[in-house]
Amino acid sequence: MEVIKTDIEGLLIIEPRVFKDARGYFFESYSQREFEQKVGHVEFVQDNESMSSYGVMRGLHFQRPPFTQSKLVRCVKGRVLDVAVDIRKGSPTYGKHVAVELTEENHRQFFIPKGFAHGFAVLSETAVFQYKCDEFYHPEADGGISITDDSLGIDWRIPTDKAILSDKDTKHAYLADFETPFSV
Repeated sequence: MEVIKTDIEGLLIIEPRVFKDARGYFFESYSQREFEQKVGHVEFVQDNESMSSYGVMRGLHFQRPPFTQSKLVRCVKGRVLDVAVDIRKGSPTYGKHVAVELTEENHRQFFIPKGFAHGFAVLSETAVFQYKCDEFYHPEADGGISITDDSLGIDWRIPTDKAILSDKDTKHAYLADFETPFSV
């Protein structure tokens, strides 16, 4: 696997080695040994999967301490724009984001460490999205930043009038009104 650094420290794009032939393709989607050598030690404890249709936007989610999560995400069917926003108080990149297109064709993965809000927008007719987490889900620790916060400067590539949001995701605070539980 190749690890590609982004403009924000800790956010990493991971490209697996894909072996293709007349039968199709094969790749290792995760190797703990190689991940630890190239990224660091992360003990993933929960895998999640969602299926969504075009225009669905999920996020920007995180879990509050002491149940913070790192995530390794990928799109196994379709195409999504995946985004992580730095919400660590005192970080030189606080409020900045990295956006990565994850598709079933490019097999890319995105590693998002603790201290980031995460979300994605579905750009294809449907998308199946998977993520590994290093902490179990705790509903009482749920947090979020508004996915519609224009001050973040995110081009979701979905017209606002076509965006499909959950009721929960319409109630998150804008970054300016947010008291972050994270620091560097």
